[in-house]
Amino acid sequence: MATPFRMTLQTQLVLRAMLDSPTEQFYGFELTKETGLKAGTLYPMLARLEDAEWIEGFWEQIDPAEVRRPARRYYRLTGLGENEARAALAEAVQRLMGPETATEL
Repeated sequence: MATPFRMTLQTQLVLRAMLDSPTEQFYGFELTKETGLKAGTLYPMLARLEDAEWIEGFWEQIDPAEVRRPARRYYRLTGLGENEARAALAEAVQRLMGPETATEL
């Protein structure tokens, strides 16, 4: 299945970070630190991944006055997203290094 968006190096970085802990939920600032991407690059990418149903986003349920910070928007891989991300990253490695390398990952 072809990806519904361009599989850029930046997208690969985000997917790799999320696949390192596929059941975890991440918020944007956490992903910027993990990937080194700027917010202006990261958030539109997260929106595209969410539109493609590879990730789901949700707001944490807190009282901002009580915790003295705004609510965070969290993201996590969907089942579809985990499968598609693994396949897309393997395909990217295969294009870069050859078919025998992708099977070693």
